Amino acid sequence: MAEYDFNQLKALFINCTLKKSPRTSHTRGLMQHAIDLMEREGVDTQIVRLVDHDVPPGVYPDMREYGWEKDEWESIFNMVMAADILVIGSPIWLGEKSSEAKKLIERLYAMSGKQNEKGQYIYYGKTAGCVITGNEDGIKHCSSSILYALQHIGFTIPPQADCGWIGEVGPGPSYLDEESNAINTEFTNRTLTFMCYNLMHMATMLKNNGGIPNYGNSVPQWNKGERWAFRKT
Repeated sequence: MAEYDFNQLKALFINCTLKKSPRTSHTRGLMQHAIDLMEREGVDTQIVRLVDHDVPPGVYPDMREYGWEKDEWESIFNMVMAADILVIGSPIWLGEKSSEAKKLIERLYAMSGKQNEKGQYIYYGKTAGCVITGNEDGIKHCSSSILYALQHIGFTIPPQADCGWIGEVGPGPSYLDEESNAINTEFTNRTLTFMCYNLMHMATMLKNNGGIPNYGNSVPQWNKGERWAFRKT
């Protein structure tokens, strides 16, 4: 059996629950299994609960320039940039990702015009996934929305990059409630495990190969007229 070394990887988990700390977050409960798995494999992990920080909505790097008194986004963005893997966690509300998750994506998008040292958009070379919890249908809908947005702004999404758990439709136990027996849900546990390893494998491949080659996707070269698809042969 091949041995894999993930010790050089860093992963950032951002929990987009609507509950401020120290209230129990069921999304954090499921995310914790992914955190524990990655840490056992040697990955350096960090967890942020977005709602605990003064991060206003908006699509600009610093919303203080647009009327907001405080904006702690820069410190979270720096954590994103220091990580090889980003995992977004969100509860389901009315079939959609949370407002905190939507806000996070907007703020990530606000920085997407920046470029890396190869002239690519800033998130090139990073990989991402998502974790979803709730008491109603919507895991795949929320995952598709989040993962589409992340790949659009430059993240590389591996196969099976999402996992989730939902209870019975309507009021009922949530993930961490003992009566839910959620920790023994084999489908959730399998998809979470596959997600974690696919993220670690993808991050390792990107890291070992210096990210994604910049042939054909360099903003400066495009601006200089190197428009590959429209060249005359």
